[in-house]
Amino acid sequence: MLTFTIRRLILAVPTLLFISLAIFLLLELAPGDPMAQVPLTVPSEVKEKMRLALGLGEPLHIRFWKWIVQFFWIEPQVLIDSLFGTNLAEGKLRVISWQTRSPVMDIVVQRLPQTLWVVGTAYVVAILIAIPIGIYSAYRQYSWFDQMGTFVSMIGFSVPPFFSGVLVIVIFSVQLGWFPSIYDTTHKVTDWESFVFQMKQMVMPVMVLALQITAQLSRFMRASMLDNLNQDYVRTARAKGLGEYVVVMVHVLRNSMIPVVTVIALGIPSIFGGAIITEQVFKVNGIGQLLIGAIQANDLPMVQTLTFIFAVLIVLFNLIADVLYGILDPRIRYD
Repeated sequence: MLTFTIRRLILAVPTLLFISLAIFLLLELAPGDPMAQVPLTVPSEVKEKMRLALGLGEPLHIRFWKWIVQFFWIEPQVLIDSLFGTNLAEGKLRVISWQTRSPVMDIVVQRLPQTLWVVGTAYVVAILIAIPIGIYSAYRQYSWFDQMGTFVSMIGFSVPPFFSGVLVIVIFSVQLGWFPSIYDTTHKVTDWESFVFQMKQMVMPVMVLALQITAQLSRFMRASMLDNLNQDYVRTARAKGLGEYVVVMVHVLRNSMIPVVTVIALGIPSIFGGAIITEQVFKVNGIGQLLIGAIQANDLPMVQTLTFIFAVLIVLFNLIADVLYGILDPRIRYD
């Protein structure tokens, strides 16, 4: 397993370099000019100087190389400086946002807690709800519980977040007045009262996101459980006199979790990527809204960095999922 992990980490380096090149070239070919939002009264020579100050006057390969060095070499040094109080990155040029003229990673770090509060909580809630529902729906196939779970899952898949988000705002905020309709990103938890307010403003966005994620995970869990319940090893375990709880919750569940782990692991990067539509509906000032704003402003360094961070997370959690396969199923060997 260790050899496999090291080999995958080594192979991830050229994969990420290729992804970074693809992202850089695609954004370079995309329409839009960072100088488009500059007032028309600004002289053309001033605009040209601004373009040169942003590094747009250099050749394409030079700009790509500088971005790679800043992201892979300078930004890790900044992280080390913040953790240990060193001065490794002092005076070095970082990846700068064209929109705010500040380091991109500093803005990402500022926005990340809001996204983790909402999207991360929704993902955890969805997992805790979806797995038991999927297990019981498969064990009691075609029962009223299974029928209800199928109906709710169909709604979760069918209803888009921009509709369900507005619907819960109308019901729980406008009509009932239970929860605030706009997420206050400046709110800080300092005591019990502020903690209660934080929970109240998280209820609706978490509800919308959790419904969608639960619908997906519960169907995967149910299908995987049904596939394993009919296997020969289950009949053998029952013939040996093992209790039904041990058969289902130990033998069947462990094997059924293998495909579900893939879905969960590949969905985790979306936690850091934010829920773009839901963050827009509830005005959550997170990573998703940051990406939309950067795209609208033609802020290429911000878009490049965010999309590449998502790619790194996907590659990383793919590796974690592969390692978990070997833990869940001893028959799987990589060495």
